[in-house]
Amino acid sequence: MISIPEVLRNHAVAAGAERWLGDLPALVNHLEQQWDIVVGRPLAGATEAYVAEATTRAGLPVVLKLLVPLVGTRARHEITALRLADGQGCVALLRDDPDVGALLLERLGPSLLELGVPIARRHEILCDTAAKVWRPAPHSGLPTGADRAQRLAAFVTESWERLNHPCSELAIDDALACARRRATAHDDERAVLVHGDVHQLNALQAGGEFKLVDPDGLLAEPECDIGTVMRGDPVELLRGDPRERAWRLAARTGLDPTAIWEWGVIERVASGLHCTEIDLQPLGRRTLAAADAVAGYQMGQP
Repeated sequence: MISIPEVLRNHAVAAGAERWLGDLPALVNHLEQQWDIVVGRPLAGATEAYVAEATTRAGLPVVLKLLVPLVGTRARHEITALRLADGQGCVALLRDDPDVGALLLERLGPSLLELGVPIARRHEILCDTAAKVWRPAPHSGLPTGADRAQRLAAFVTESWERLNHPCSELAIDDALACARRRATAHDDERAVLVHGDVHQLNALQAGGEFKLVDPDGLLAEPECDIGTVMRGDPVELLRGDPRERAWRLAARTGLDPTAIWEWGVIERVASGLHCTEIDLQPLGRRTLAAADAVAGYQMGQP
């Protein structure tokens, strides 16, 4: 019997994937035989997939990842993104089965969070690593930045009502306005492959550099990736002028600070609501408190 982390179980239940949870042990056993691997302990930190250490018959340390079946295209988008990145800025993909949402990946080292890298240096690493992923990828079939903005806006609207208004209406209005502007600003000519979820848990050590795991896989303006850096560290964000982070990240990447800021607003609200939905606390409360403060409404201390 495999061990399923509680936060993953909560996420799967919230997504209506209880049957997937029940089928998971048999699926792991099937992939062990099909890919000739031995699966070990689950890795901590995963919320949207079952992720476990594994070893090939030849003794190569690898990682098995099985995505919660949220939508039918999620695994295919991640697999497409990893193929396009080809190990540059992202973890290398060794084998895949999109029909069951399974990926076999190179095993990397500790995350930026585990290493305790100071926030300023951490943001530099995240920016530099994300930039390695950015490349033209027309006709790849990936969703666009406009799709992302519209999807997040729909999630924010629905989940805010369903969760009984865990943040201010002003924060919701701010996020929806930013989402509309980023959707309108999408330009196919400028769009590149972006990771879509650049944060310290997704950046793992790979020798003398870092690589990102768990790409969403989008064709979007690169500011979309840096907006996810804006949403992280919500307590630290409020210790000075929150916009200073957007300016600093823009200077590091040569990107537009306004676009970075606006992606950060929508990502922050959506992430805070999602963390609340799966009971990932106190991160959810702190993230929504930062969203309230940024929108000009201080509900309480983060």
